[in-house]
Amino acid sequence: MKQLFRIGDKKQYARRVTPQDFAAFDGETVHAVCATFSLARDIEWTTRQFVLEMRDDDEEGIGTFIRIEHLGPAFEGEEIVYSGYIDALKGNELICSVDARVGERLIARAQTGQKILKREKINKIFQRP
Repeated sequence: MKQLFRIGDKKQYARRVTPQDFAAFDGETVHAVCATFSLARDIEWTTRQFVLEMRDDDEEGIGTFIRIEHLGPAFEGEEIVYSGYIDALKGNELICSVDARVGERLIARAQTGQKILKREKINKIFQRP
């Protein structure tokens, strides 16, 4: 694992809201706005950008947690800009915070955890008993 980053380093990701991002269950749209589960996907992708640069060829990142405070809506066609910051680097564990904004409007705050492990170890973890 490469030690390339420091506390406070930043990565950004932007995504425009589409109907596939809406809160929907069993094929029924609940709200025509970006769902919390869609935010989770994009928040995790934002902080994965650090992992992609840090991992060695025989390593991979694995998510350990995500916490989201969904503060406001993002409507179809609006662009959400995710800004991820490194909060802590503890051995092979990366903890990040993320702000999600539409323009100046903060729509979500989050924190993620990821560990960088050898692929061989991850394969063992994911074996069925």
